[in-house]
Amino acid sequence: MGEGGGGGLDVVMFPWLAFGHMIPFLQLSKRLAARGHAVSFLSTPRNLARLPPGLPEGAESTADVTPDKDGLVKKACDGLAAPFAAFLAGRAKRPDWIVVDFCHHWLPPIADEHCVPCAMFHIIPAAMNAMFGPRWANARYPRTAPEDFTVPPKWIPFPSTIAFRRREFGWIAGAFKPNASGLPDVERFWRTEERCRLIINRSCHELEPPQLFDFLTGLFRKPTVPAGILPPTTNLVTDDDDDDDRSEVLQWLDGQPPKSVIYVALGSEAPLSANDLHELALGLELAGVRFLWAIRSPTAGGVLPDGFEQRTRGRGVVWGRWVAQVRVLAHGAVGAFLTHCGWGSTIEGVALGQPLVMLPLVVDQGIIARAMAERGVGVEIARDESDGSFDRDAVAAAVRRVAVGGEREAFASNANRIKDVVGDQEREERYIDELVGYLRRYS
Repeated sequence: MGEGGGGGLDVVMFPWLAFGHMIPFLQLSKRLAARGHAVSFLSTPRNLARLPPGLPEGAESTADVTPDKDGLVKKACDGLAAPFAAFLAGRAKRPDWIVVDFCHHWLPPIADEHCVPCAMFHIIPAAMNAMFGPRWANARYPRTAPEDFTVPPKWIPFPSTIAFRRREFGWIAGAFKPNASGLPDVERFWRTEERCRLIINRSCHELEPPQLFDFLTGLFRKPTVPAGILPPTTNLVTDDDDDDDRSEVLQWLDGQPPKSVIYVALGSEAPLSANDLHELALGLELAGVRFLWAIRSPTAGGVLPDGFEQRTRGRGVVWGRWVAQVRVLAHGAVGAFLTHCGWGSTIEGVALGQPLVMLPLVVDQGIIARAMAERGVGVEIARDESDGSFDRDAVAAAVRRVAVGGEREAFASNANRIKDVVGDQEREERYIDELVGYLRRYS
């Protein structure tokens, strides 16, 4: 991407093999290339001969495997060290930067051999940097019990709500334990971060606690800077983007009243049980609202309750194929978004002014959901704090509050207020310009 030359930077981008990582890396790549910088975007072709055995045929990202195989994808990713070294050695021109993900702990030593600096690009909120903390802070303030993660880390010196709930402890505890790759995720993060000159977050000052980036710069002892939220493009309709699947969904939305539909999408890798999906479906039915539910393989294994689609026909659509999420969220018939609060989906929702019904599942999603709730843009579905379970009544209550209840206008007003801030394209362009300034200064 881009031509480089004329004082432009030469940047190599290498994301972790998950679509939730690859897409923001690609968005950042495009913005750098639009400024005349040369960008090489690296990922894998489907040639498993170069990858360690153990993955299903054709699997090259986390979307290709079940969550319990995630460690094997990391192990396969580690097998890319030699091909990457060959790529770097074979370049006619040494790049100015390699922008790397949390997972590639083996990459900075290879880059050092070629005197190429690395920057770590975090596709998550900067608040999560503070939650994980650097190695030295974890050594000084060790966390061993579940309760240690349900309060802000001791290295945060100001009042904060950055903490997990007890029902979320299983995921964060797993990040500190070795997985099938042989390394804990947090060790990958530390090894990569320690060899990088710069930390970049897909975030902005407006969505983080005050002065957080200044604090993180001191905590990690290197510049920690925002790249902006990299919001969805405002050009939502393109000539090559109008296939039959998308038009069928949009045509259905065309026939619905304004702001009457709740769009439901919990990500392509949501770890939901059959019972969770049943309760979610029955909650949508009980709420009595119009809905569009994007779900992978809705009929596989009897995922949905018997008769659900027949009983909700006319006011609800269950869509088992790919959905152009940004175009759906931008449609005038959509008035709310039921989301798992993955950072990418949350950004798309708030950038398009949609109030949120939130069902966080893993990783940073609980912290994101609580941050959005504090800003008054939506509510979480009530859960059992001991095991994280939820029922149809909790789903219906949250959906009604956001989509049809007396608080609907307040949620929508708050969502539009955030939209006005994060949708400011000039501000987003300034974030990229400032990032380029850091890349020049620290190269």
